[in-house]
Amino acid sequence: MQQSVKVIILLTESLSLFEYGCATELFALPRDEFPVWYTTETVSLTDTHYAGLSGESLMCRRVSALPPCDLLVVPSFRASVVDVPDIYLRELQQHHARGGRTISFCSGSFLLAAAGLLDNRVATTHWRYASALKAQFPYIQFRDDILYHYDGQVGCSAGSAAGIDLGIEVIRCDFGHEAANNVARRLVLPAHRSGGQSQFVAKPVSAGNTSLSKSLEWAVRNLSHTLTISDIAAKANMTRRTFDRQFKRSFRMTPGMWLTQRKLEMARQLLESTQLPVETVAMRAGFENAASLRISFKKHISVSPGTYRMQFGRYPAAEQHAAASVDTNSALSG
Repeated sequence: MQQSVKVIILLTESLSLFEYGCATELFALPRDEFPVWYTTETVSLTDTHYAGLSGESLMCRRVSALPPCDLLVVPSFRASVVDVPDIYLRELQQHHARGGRTISFCSGSFLLAAAGLLDNRVATTHWRYASALKAQFPYIQFRDDILYHYDGQVGCSAGSAAGIDLGIEVIRCDFGHEAANNVARRLVLPAHRSGGQSQFVAKPVSAGNTSLSKSLEWAVRNLSHTLTISDIAAKANMTRRTFDRQFKRSFRMTPGMWLTQRKLEMARQLLESTQLPVETVAMRAGFENAASLRISFKKHISVSPGTYRMQFGRYPAAEQHAAASVDTNSALSG
């Protein structure tokens, strides 16, 4: 039986209530719908009292060392590194050496970088701090074209709200696609925001009971390689030009991007929850064939469907390996 995941939220002298609120919403909020979940504690290594920007204050437990945990969350840190307290560096490095995972939101990446956790890793931060991060830490592989990056052990987000996207990805890795979808739905998140690998988490297709939302719900129920944007526009009783304009205004992406994401989302669900051959997964998810599915996976998720199934499938490793072998054999023959 799966066990709960121990999370520590670390407050530093640079407190941001929004990022801290995101961390607690994602990992500390009780969720009775799941049999196991996160057990979360907020601690500080340097203080017990933190003041907000409008007269509020926050109290937390001060510790001399980080309690053992599976996941360490750094909601924020000052975006200028001169003299980082040794206790921060020591505790983050020891946590990392023990195999613990670490993620940061927004400027929290500066602390991860100072501790060496981002050396030779892809990293990002808020665009306001990009130049400073690149200048101070030349050994990181900085990218300014992603919302977040998470490699399974270390992750950081480009901005405050992007921390939610990062948190949803961590939840998906820990508890699966369905759990991530449920949390996203509880948060009433908007449509998927493109900009990085592995961000295709199901989110509400639209708000309200409009013809646009109904047409998108219909499209998700009728995914196929023959489904076109013009078909969806016709279902909404709109011209293609009007549909494209309203869609971009509502979702800030093209309908084609949205449709590709829905197909990838369906494929991920099938790869995680079934042992169907990759060719069948491709057809059910709306791709023309397994080859087109593999191309989309490589482009948007950076792994093959077989590798993804081995990492996130719910079946035993031997059965997953058999499924991956079918995938590989199909690739060689195709």
